[in-house]
Amino acid sequence: MSRDLLTLTFLGNKIDMQNTLYQYFGRYCLLLLLALISTQLHAKEVIEPKNLVSISDAWVRPTNPGQEVGAAYMTFLSKQDLTLVSIESSMTDSVEIHNMTMENGVMKMRMLENLALKAGEPYKLAPGGYHLMLFDLKKPLTVGEQVRFTLHFKSTAKSNINNKNHQKNSPDYKQTINVMVQAPPESATH
Repeated sequence: MSRDLLTLTFLGNKIDMQNTLYQYFGRYCLLLLLALISTQLHAKEVIEPKNLVSISDAWVRPTNPGQEVGAAYMTFLSKQDLTLVSIESSMTDSVEIHNMTMENGVMKMRMLENLALKAGEPYKLAPGGYHLMLFDLKKPLTVGEQVRFTLHFKSTAKSNINNKNHQKNSPDYKQTINVMVQAPPESATH
């Protein structure tokens, strides 16, 4: 057997190959390895979307004794186009997305089925605009306590999840946060 060597350089490292058969086999293995690595990186993003949505400036407005409705505010920053489709809370079984507007001096509030988030653009829920309404509170919300929210998001892009149990309308991603009940900032108008 001939000991003719072919030297390949890959990222500064020399790889010696004995003949044409080994050349093709080496190239095939290298391509297969690169394909597997890229597939694993992509699958990790799809399966484990940790910190897909950054949530900041979150707070819940305190309520008065006997008041059965509360409000929560926060800012979302998503890494990809998503839609907030539902919310669960430790303080109630009923959380809705609402929008408040003023028209001719009259406050109008409407419920939204979902809230679209565009990748890279902050979306602020704040007094006087979009917010989360908490209905039929289990108890009044007092300053200093924590309220747990689980936010369910649906990807607006074609889903890459290959799961037999994945339902067509089920959320693709959920995130749980604890939010402090606190007095409204001075700039709050609602």
